[in-house]
Amino acid sequence: MLSEREKTDARRFLGYPAHGADLSGAMSWWFVQAGGSLEYRLGNLTASEEAVLRSFLQTLAGLEQAIPDTGAGLDTASAAGWVRNPRELQDRERLFDQWRRRLCGFLGVPPGASLSRGPNVALVV
Repeated sequence: MLSEREKTDARRFLGYPAHGADLSGAMSWWFVQAGGSLEYRLGNLTASEEAVLRSFLQTLAGLEQAIPDTGAGLDTASAAGWVRNPRELQDRERLFDQWRRRLCGFLGVPPGASLSRGPNVALVV
């Protein structure tokens, strides 16, 4: 069984927002169409599927941490034989997002709002 921390990390990596402790809004259209499917899958994985998910979470945690770590070398363009990759941050973000999308594919859920392609569009009623 997945821990709450693992479920939270999975939601976050998949681009889904935190839902908090109060699920009174769980019957909204969003939850039924997207979040509900994710929650069902996270709560009903087989032991082998949980192992694969945990492997994804471990890989993603490392890739995520590598993004802010790129800041350590931003003040140096080159040193001795080393030359900084000027696209390192973008390359790491792209790799991280590719792995996030692979996790979406494994779980069979669409990417969440923070992982969607293109400009963010909001409908306010």
